[in-house]
Amino acid sequence: MSTILIIGASRGIGHEMARQYAAEGARVIATARDDDSLAGLKALGCEPLKLDVTDPASVSGLAWRLDGEKIDTAWYVAGVICNRANATTPPTQQEFDRVMHANVLGAMQVIPQVAPLVVASKALGGGRFGFISSEMGHIGSITTSGAWLYRVSKAALNMAVASARNSYPEAAFIAFHPGWVKTSMGGEAAPVTVPDSAAGLRATMAGATLADSGSFMRYDGTRIEGW
Repeated sequence: MSTILIIGASRGIGHEMARQYAAEGARVIATARDDDSLAGLKALGCEPLKLDVTDPASVSGLAWRLDGEKIDTAWYVAGVICNRANATTPPTQQEFDRVMHANVLGAMQVIPQVAPLVVASKALGGGRFGFISSEMGHIGSITTSGAWLYRVSKAALNMAVASARNSYPEAAFIAFHPGWVKTSMGGEAAPVTVPDSAAGLRATMAGATLADSGSFMRYDGTRIEGW
């Protein structure tokens, strides 16, 4: 039985991934911040774990709470969107801290605690670690500054992933664009449903090898060149 860790599973893509993995019989450890979300994850058959990635004190205890685990596939899904302001409007310090804490600092605090557990997996000889990023953080294709704080946060996350994989060569580290998904973040106009995005991400991850480590990929398995 595979052991899956999903960080940020209270709603949206993370919640749907937890549901799909659990339905297939995987052992799923899924995190959320509030008691109602944790109860919902337990009802899906997951092992709920309370975690707030915006709170360094909450994240700091993750390693000992997972002590002894071997994680075949880990996902960092947690993240927030900013307002849609472009580069004509500076972000406030409060908004900058909110977005960067969830999208970047949380991931950078989680990686040193979770990556050794992924390396310990027998899958690939070292497991897989996926991060939900966005094409909005892809520097090579930028054509607008809309939602520029969010773009900056995802570009920073991509750098964190690309850097970290060099410290854990036994595991596959991959950043993913989940598509423009119909979530509270993506809005009702988005063309990709949550179940389709989650299924695509899972399938693409399942097919990943160590040769894919350091890749930036879309949920449908196509590769995004560069970062």
